[in-house]
Amino acid sequence: MQLDEQTVLVTGGGRGLGSAVARAFGREGARVVVNYRRSRESAEAFAAEFGNRAVAVQADVTDAEQVAGLFAAAEKHFGGPVTTVVNNALVDFSFDGDARAKADVIGWDAFDTQLRGSVKAALHTTQAALAGMHAAGFGRIVNVGTNLFQNPVVPYHDYTAAKAAALSLTRTLAADLGPDNITVNMVSGGLLRTTDASAATPEEVFDLIASSTPLRRVTTPDEFADAVLFFASPWARSVTGQNLVVDGGLVKD
Repeated sequence: MQLDEQTVLVTGGGRGLGSAVARAFGREGARVVVNYRRSRESAEAFAAEFGNRAVAVQADVTDAEQVAGLFAAAEKHFGGPVTTVVNNALVDFSFDGDARAKADVIGWDAFDTQLRGSVKAALHTTQAALAGMHAAGFGRIVNVGTNLFQNPVVPYHDYTAAKAAALSLTRTLAADLGPDNITVNMVSGGLLRTTDASAATPEEVFDLIASSTPLRRVTTPDEFADAVLFFASPWARSVTGQNLVVDGGLVKD
């Protein structure tokens, strides 16, 4: 299915990286569902910009009932099922290395929050999407990961553990859903210049990372979004269960 034939849900699409991903799909002519939890103003501004090919829908994706309502609203608006899901939503996390909770003080509640945001939410959206994907005979699921579990330069214990679990879910879902022509992949970035979540990162950290990459620069949200488009596109029709690291060549895996 071509990108301009797809109906794409981007969770956490009202701001930051999610907004860049939603915009990339919109630019390619896809119908875009911009999910948000609190960023109503920016999500609705995006929807207004793309007219009848975009809609903003509020839902907490860690809540199964709200996710069901999200999919129902999307299908009602576009008159057909969601064919592509990008699990991008990040629950209450800021990339501030100086303020991270270290091993001696971090509590399980922090892990629980991130696991719900990365794994529980992805499970909810996948399950809600399956009926429509089966009906369409086509499905694309792209989960947003991190390069930190290959290169934990900053020990964000809770965030990194949750994303590693999401990679495992990506691969088991790929094996389960492949016979139904549904692919499941992950795109993993490093520090991005700049999103709401990375705004707390000191400039010298950006410069240090840039100097460590073969490209000598930090990846942007727009560059990351291009890789998401690849997994949704016909060019990736035989690719599933994969984790593509998009960080300027910093991590080799």
